[in-house]
Amino acid sequence: MIKNVAHIGFTVSNLERTVAFYQDVLQMVCVGHLEMAGKETEALFAQPGTKIKVAYMKRSADAADPAVELIEFISPAIEKRPCSLFRTSISELCFQVENIDAFYQRLLDNNVEVLSSPQFYDATAYDMGKSRTIYFKDPDGIILEATEEV
Repeated sequence: MIKNVAHIGFTVSNLERTVAFYQDVLQMVCVGHLEMAGKETEALFAQPGTKIKVAYMKRSADAADPAVELIEFISPAIEKRPCSLFRTSISELCFQVENIDAFYQRLLDNNVEVLSSPQFYDATAYDMGKSRTIYFKDPDGIILEATEEV
């Protein structure tokens, strides 16, 4: 059956802008990009005339964890709606970080919308440890999370 998680995908409105955010602010690397069109792409997305640009981002070129797949639809036009933690969908992608305070400051220095300062959680009663966590948004308002085990 399922062997692993291959990637996590997000639809974005401007691929170049979002790749720059992942590279410059989150310090990830682009490990591949491509364009897709034609009958297979139309069948895959169940949408005639589908044409897309795609980029794959990872924390490093040789990282074993899944890539973040960024998709920009050239056609058809996409529907842009505000992301919400309070709607059934993918709610966020979480990154583990080494120094949440420095990461938080980097986001602020780059004018990234952050929902709060780092918050402390003690889940040891549930055998899950302690952490400090924040939520923030990418250029399209997609909600991302950063957490540091403490």
